[in-house]
Order: sequence, then structure tokens, then C-alpha cells
Amino acid sequence: MQVLSVTPEIFPLIKTGGLADVTGALPVALAAKGVTMRTLIPGFPVVMDAFKKKKAVYQYPLLQGGKASIHAVQIAGLDLFVLDAPHLFDRPGGPYGNASGADWPDNWRRFAALSQAGADIAGGAISGYLPDIVHAHDWQSAMTLAYMRYGKAVGTPSMMTVHNLAFQGQFGAGIFGELGLPAVAMALDGVEYYGGVGFLKAGLQAAWAITTVSPTYAQEIRSPEFGMGLDGLINMRSSDLYGIVNGIDTAIWDPETDKHLVSNYTAATLKARTPNRAAVEERFGLDRDDRPIVCVISRLTWQKGMDILATVIDGLVATGARLAMLGSGDAGLEGALLAAAARHRGRIGVVIGYDEGLSHTMQGGCDAIIIPSRFEPCGLTQLYGLRYGCVPVVARTGGLADTIIDANEAAMAAGVATGFQFAPNNGSAMLHAIRRLVDAYADPAAFETIQRQGMKADVSWDKSAEKYLELYRLLLSKRVA
Repeated sequence: MQVLSVTPEIFPLIKTGGLADVTGALPVALAAKGVTMRTLIPGFPVVMDAFKKKKAVYQYPLLQGGKASIHAVQIAGLDLFVLDAPHLFDRPGGPYGNASGADWPDNWRRFAALSQAGADIAGGAISGYLPDIVHAHDWQSAMTLAYMRYGKAVGTPSMMTVHNLAFQGQFGAGIFGELGLPAVAMALDGVEYYGGVGFLKAGLQAAWAITTVSPTYAQEIRSPEFGMGLDGLINMRSSDLYGIVNGIDTAIWDPETDKHLVSNYTAATLKARTPNRAAVEERFGLDRDDRPIVCVISRLTWQKGMDILATVIDGLVATGARLAMLGSGDAGLEGALLAAAARHRGRIGVVIGYDEGLSHTMQGGCDAIIIPSRFEPCGLTQLYGLRYGCVPVVARTGGLADTIIDANEAAMAAGVATGFQFAPNNGSAMLHAIRRLVDAYADPAAFETIQRQGMKADVSWDKSAEKYLELYRLLLSKRVA
């Protein structure tokens, strides 16, 4: 089975969040099941610099304002098609915006080009390659399915995976004339969205199947609260909606072999976490004592519930717990958290920014990780926490609800608890969950049972890849029918 994946990000080449981890790990997991997945990505500078031999397998005299070409390469064990369009992608800054953080005003053009290339490949543009299925990810590649619908690849099965419905790619109606779509596409059942053009909406409309990255999130987005204005369309497509929880790369995230850790360990050797704990204490300037270290590794944003955490941070310190925070985002939240660290020297440490190695050390040395997201399509940090014996404390939403078993009385008695959930998502509920964590930590045998149970959880891609494979087969059967 040949699957073409279209995505703006893929680990280890270009990453701003969990999307890249998924699109980088899924091809490897599916390969073991007989699926060949090739991934089309934009030719951002970091991507173009990753390969030397540049021989185009397809060329565009003109694609959204300039010359472009597609290269077939293998990088880091991944089979890639790279869209080299310097006028669109050869820029400083991040993949979606400049160095100051502002979005590029022509993002619609940049990702329309990516989507056009995806649809062209699906239609047979590259000699010797024709995918059985096209799998698009998030708004930046969603228009691939619209171009397929109105082009040569209309009969090719397609899947749209929503990693975060909050990011939709909405643009004014004025861009429609430059998209290269027929006039009939500018309609309610096409790309039109509240009078403008909706990239994600277009993909949801055209896809043969829609997936989200957890079963609970698949249900949540059918409601006005989580549907972000698209709940009507999603409910209309509910028979084609599936939730498949993400996995993680268990070769990269393995406490027994992780080179970022000061000390490696297994579920049977939890005491070997102690040197990692000392490294966290030193890096974050925390007092050295026997109270639990709770960590946060997150974007500091409203979606991630960081403002709620900021309101209870004094209460968290009052429980005796210490807090290590790594992240960046909203300037106001960064300031509030740094002020809290100044108020509680030795009990709170904050590092603004992101450091991949440090995030591994925190998972390997902290006792718990707080994830208070207002909505969370899947979440990966709680899966890393399970793998590393860093007990998750999570809001009961989306993939957090699907992947963590709350340490209530029944779950503790049965020995199946893996973390702590709280609801509703407010300060008092969060603080109550933190107190429950601190109480559990005071009983070493009980706490180690929670840690070990979490470390036993299957957080790999194997089960999830099998579900994607089942869905691919279903779509192929529809094409044959």
C-alpha cells in the first residue's frame, strides 16, 4: 500500500509542536505493517540544507508566483518529497512567521502551493509513483484534498487528520481567484467559510475520512464549546469521523537508554532516577529536600491552561511541592511565572524557552508533570511522563482523559492508576489534584505503584498504526466498491 502524507512539519527536520512528532513517527510504524508512506513537506531552509543532491522529479515553471520543483530524497530514514519553492519557503524565522513571531501575510499562498503539489502528485505528476491514499495533516495541507476533489485525483481516497481544530487557516474571499480552483469550489460545500476561504474547512469537506488524535477529542469537537465554529460540518460528517490516539517514538523516549539523562533507569530501578532529580534541582535552583518536584513543559498559553496554574501557584507551594517550569509563550504569563519564582526562591524555578535535552532530564528527574490544558487533542507530554515514571496530573479533556487512569480509590485498590485527573478545569480542582499527588507521594510504595503502572502502559505507535492501517483498508474498499 502506497500512502502520500502531506504535512508542513516532520521530525527531525522541522518541528514547532506535536504534529512533527506524529508525521515523523507514523511512517516508521506503518512500514513494519507493510505500508510505504512518502511525505511531502515544504522546502524550508533547514530542510533544503539537509540534503546535497538536488535532482528534481517534477518542475513547475510557475507555482503561486514563482518557479518550483519537487525533489525525492531520503533523510533520517524517511522517504520524502520536498517542494522547493524559494519564493515561498526560503525565509528566516519560523515556518509560519518571521523572527519577531508575526505570521507571513502570504501563508495562504505558501500552503496553497504545498497543497497543489500534493494533489498533483496524487494525480500522477511524478513518473512511476501513484499513491493509493492521500493523508493530509492540519490546515496547512488540508487544501490538498480540495485540489484533489476538483482535479485529476478525485477518485483517490483521502484522509484529513486534525491535530488542533483551533488553527483553521481562514482567509478573505479575495484570495480565491488565485487558488486555481474552479468557480464552483467557492460554495458552502466547497472551500467557502463564513464568506471567506477556509483551508481546514475545505479539507474536512472533501476528505473521505476525518481523524483526530484521540477518541475523546473526536467527540468534543462535535460540540459548540470545542468545535470552533466547525461543529456543524463535523456533525454532518460524523459517520466518517474517527479518533486515533497518538503514540510516541519509544526508541527516542526510553529512560533505559536516553543519553540526555544523567542516570538511566527502568521501572525496576526507580531509585536510579535520583541523579536526574539532582540535575533538575541544580538547573532550576530548587531547594534539595524530600518533597516532590512537579514540572511543567509547555507553551505558556491560554489553551494550555497556564493562566489557571498561575492563579494557584502560591497554593501549590503551600502543599510543600516544588515546581520546575520550562516553556515560552504569552509575555504576560511569562512575567507572572517569573515573578512567582522570585517570590518563592528555591521552591519554583522557571526557564523561559525550549530545550529538548532539558525536557528529557525533567521527565527523568521530576516526580510529576502538570498538564492543565483547556482542550488537548491528544497531548504527548503525558505519554512521555508515563514512559519516564513522571506521574501526569491532567485536566480531564481530549487525549489527556483517554490516556491517564485517575488514581481514585478503586483504581488504586486495583493497582491500575497511572496519574491524576481533575475536572472542571479550574484552579480549585487543579489544586485538589496536586494535593492528592502530594498525599500519594508521602506513601512511597503507593506512589511507586503508580509510576510503575504508567511505565507499563503501551504508549508506542504500534496499536495506533494498526488503527490507521484498518482505516486505510476501509477507504480502499470504498474506492473499489
